[in-house]
Amino acid sequence: MSTKEFRLRGYTLEELQQMSLSELAKILNARARRTLNRGLSPENKKILEKIRKYRKLGMNKVIRTHRRDMLILPEMVGMKMAVHNGKEFVEVTVTPEMIGHYLGEFAMTNKIVRHSSPGKGATRSSKFLPLK
Repeated sequence: MSTKEFRLRGYTLEELQQMSLSELAKILNARARRTLNRGLSPENKKILEKIRKYRKLGMNKVIRTHRRDMLILPEMVGMKMAVHNGKEFVEVTVTPEMIGHYLGEFAMTNKIVRHSSPGKGATRSSKFLPLK
């Protein structure tokens, strides 16, 4: 069984990691291209510098951030990020398939609602629950 090699618009992960941000912007979708063309915000640049520093030192430490608008770049692949969802930090391991998406897309801000039986003092009409 052979595993399929990751490719983004025909480029391998190694080729993507060698590209500059302006070259990468040309192959990403419109929203990501606009983000890169306008330039990363100072806070996002700070996170990128931290990622580069950890890579250089060979550290596999979790990077905590509130920056949900940080674009996932090829050099972030393999890193562990803890993204704040408004209540807690959700740990996200960056994979090649996430390139071009934002960190906030992988840390959900709301839970799935699970309704149970009606509580004490419920009215007559609210006691009827739909059958599963």
